[in-house]
Amino acid sequence: MQYRRLGRSGLQVSVLSFGSWVSFSKQINDKVADELMGIAYDNGINFFDNAEVYALGESEKMMGRVIKKKKWDRTSFTVSSKAFWGWRGKANKPNQTGNNRKHLLEACDEALQRLQVEYLDMFFCHRPDKNTPIEETVWAMNHLIQQGKVLYWGTSEWSGVEIMEAHRVAEKLRLIGPTMEQPQYNLFEREKVDKEYLDIFRTVGMGTTIWSPLASGLLSGKYNDGIPKGSRFALEGFDWLKERWVMDEKVKKVKKLSELATKSGVTTAALSIAWCIKNPNVSTAILGATKKQQLLDNLKALEALEKLTPDVMEKIEGIMKTKPTLPEF
Repeated sequence: MQYRRLGRSGLQVSVLSFGSWVSFSKQINDKVADELMGIAYDNGINFFDNAEVYALGESEKMMGRVIKKKKWDRTSFTVSSKAFWGWRGKANKPNQTGNNRKHLLEACDEALQRLQVEYLDMFFCHRPDKNTPIEETVWAMNHLIQQGKVLYWGTSEWSGVEIMEAHRVAEKLRLIGPTMEQPQYNLFEREKVDKEYLDIFRTVGMGTTIWSPLASGLLSGKYNDGIPKGSRFALEGFDWLKERWVMDEKVKKVKKLSELATKSGVTTAALSIAWCIKNPNVSTAILGATKKQQLLDNLKALEALEKLTPDVMEKIEGIMKTKPTLPEF
């Protein structure tokens, strides 16, 4: 396993990490979660990602049960939660959502209870909150850090402008600003990491815990010949994922990518994940495997990384044609 510093912090995270979105409680049970987290940990993964809204709190409870059972040395792994939507779904009442001080402090306490840990290594504002002053959010996160309940705070799917505003406020008030951002990043979704955030990486620095490196499985090649039963796109309630990603043009590109992967001696999934972590601005790529073999195959991205020569990278760009156009200076 390789490890990278989380932005300009001293915290080191495994370049591949393990997440629970969609899978925990919806696709897999405690037994499978225990097996997969064990494989991940034994292979050097030290970051496990979660959020209050995943399966409305059940995902964190499941991960918490596994962590308690494993009895891992707490200093050997990192775990996160994210707050914004709340976990009560349609039953949410005012102040049970958003990035206001009340919700962030209460959401943190609830996440600690569900995950059965004394502190969160990372705590994210899951989305920007247009209804809460950024000063209040920065103060709340700083307070949680001072309490020892959170070690590093960050954002998820915030714009570059919003992230820099948080840093401006933190500097002005002499508080701790965000350390990391959790954006979507893959061969189809590149605008934020490859363009919008470039100035942030260059100036204040920022770690990234990217999600969906396989575009919800599309970049694994498993949808090249239709939608397999039991796959993420076949799940009830996730039609929006299918509609967004399964388009003829995208599948054609993945088929060509699969041909390149075969010639390189790696799987399409390993090649796609390796492409993400080839970017030095990516601290860690979150894997969302639901089966043992799937996770073992995804871990081979570290081997595939060695195959990404300048020539192969150029061929990938030629196939995908998704590189953002950067402004000229």
